[in-house]
Amino acid sequence: MRKKILFAFLLAAGAFLPLGNSSAQELTILYSGETHAMIYPCNCLVESDGGVARRAALVKQLRRENPNLLLLDSGGFFAGGPMDEYTLNTELDIQRTRVNLKAMALMKYDAQAIGDEEFNFGAGFLKEYLKDKGLTFLSCNIVSKDNTISGIKPYIIKEVSGLKVGIIGLTPMAARQKAQGFEFSEPAPAVAKAVADLKKQGAGLIVLLSHQGEADDLKLLKEVSGIDVVIIGQNRMKEESYTKSGNTLVIKPFWQGRRLGKLTLKITKGKVADYKIEELRLSDKINDDPEVLPFLPRCFSDSRCKEKGMLGTCLNPGGMASSCVYSQAPKVSLLVITSKNCLNCNAEKTVNRLRSLFPGLSESYLYYPETEAEKMINKLQINSLPAFLLGKESEKDKGFNSLKENVELRGNFYFIKPGYGGLGYFPHRSRIKDRLDLFISLYDKDIAKLLEAIKEFKPIIHFLAVRQNEADFGSAFAAARGNIEAEEYLRAVCVQKYYPDKFYDYITCRAKNTNTSWWQDCLVNCKDSVVSDCARSEEGKSLLTDNISLNRELEIMFGPTYLLDNQEIFSTDGVPTKEDFNKLFKKQ
Repeated sequence: MRKKILFAFLLAAGAFLPLGNSSAQELTILYSGETHAMIYPCNCLVESDGGVARRAALVKQLRRENPNLLLLDSGGFFAGGPMDEYTLNTELDIQRTRVNLKAMALMKYDAQAIGDEEFNFGAGFLKEYLKDKGLTFLSCNIVSKDNTISGIKPYIIKEVSGLKVGIIGLTPMAARQKAQGFEFSEPAPAVAKAVADLKKQGAGLIVLLSHQGEADDLKLLKEVSGIDVVIIGQNRMKEESYTKSGNTLVIKPFWQGRRLGKLTLKITKGKVADYKIEELRLSDKINDDPEVLPFLPRCFSDSRCKEKGMLGTCLNPGGMASSCVYSQAPKVSLLVITSKNCLNCNAEKTVNRLRSLFPGLSESYLYYPETEAEKMINKLQINSLPAFLLGKESEKDKGFNSLKENVELRGNFYFIKPGYGGLGYFPHRSRIKDRLDLFISLYDKDIAKLLEAIKEFKPIIHFLAVRQNEADFGSAFAAARGNIEAEEYLRAVCVQKYYPDKFYDYITCRAKNTNTSWWQDCLVNCKDSVVSDCARSEEGKSLLTDNISLNRELEIMFGPTYLLDNQEIFSTDGVPTKEDFNKLFKKQ
């Protein structure tokens, strides 16, 4: 597992565009989605955020500052199912869902879409909450088979600051598997009808709460016009807080409600002229809302009962009589071997993970190249640092069961594999000062920007491909995007051999234009045939095999990954600037 170096990057969630009309109307939308009834802050080692009590407190604060706002949810707010990592059993999942729905009603959500998770406990349970419980459920494509369902609306209109806002709900077709008693119409016609109805009723802004997933929503937007904002679901891993499809904003809520989304729109002449998107942390700096606490159980499981050095047990889980009791945790020793010369050997994250498994963890440290550290490295055949060595007594702790696939016995210790503990430094590799190796896929996002930022540091480029045993050209190498990517790398290494001064500009150009096969456009004043003949021959295979040999040696499979001075390995989120790289080299 690659370790991530700590660059000080500031990521802007969104920014206002220039306005040409000072009389624009302003609308604020608070939004959530995919919360999966996560009523407590997450059990995260970093940023233990979230929880309905904090969310309720923040919503109240924002409403005091601006009463003219909407609070919406794109679905997935029931517990249970494969996407709920805190699922326990049906009884407790139902109880957690009830707590979550009560909190949402207290927060006065204006509307929430029905997702497939809302059928986790059958139609009967959902019908109970379709009655007047202070919640507005939306779905434009759910139809009752027996005409007994009431309480589901296809859309609503809310008037805010003189602006009529049409809000539509959309349920994914995947819900059909769990939704006995319901029929579903196809999304596009149902949404198109809802948009047309809302326009006739004077809606000046259309918001779609869709639980389909981003790919299906983008397809929908090609078929249906007139939607200004889509708040999506089915989006656990996201690189950005939003995208755009034509003039439509596609908004991505934060997973498990760990942050509250805030969209501010400025509307001029019926059109969105300006927008700002923020993700507001639900951190421990926000005090729990006192109205939520009376119906929020102390715990649903032992994971909510944590105290340093103690074992916690949840008694009477899920009820208001639930409580945590503690006992002294058994001692478990951990030896950490790291290097003071390594910029990226911060062991704290892994140690914190181990503390969550072994509350009685007691750590000690050795530092390479000090004598004792070197002795242990040689004795236990440790190839990379930091190294984490648990005492054998750890096998008797219940936390060991969660770890046993990631450890191997070495001497009197359980050695934690680098895939779990991470790696940052190779003590036995020869140091080559100022050498920088960069492992990349040209098809990954923002690689062209990265290549431009790092160019002056003269990185040695390694492509992320794997040599296969097959002899024929088409399958000699494997890459994430198949033969197209492998063929690109065969050409690139041939450009490097025959036109070395063109190589860097060539790969930068190709990284900007991976959607076209006209590679020749990136190779000016060179003979295309020389590159093509090389790439199609054994020469090209040999060159690419050499290029990726270090990948295999260091077991690097993902990028961008960096090897500094032939010893230190790290990766980055986003694109470092030239200043970031300058700081890195100055720290050596």
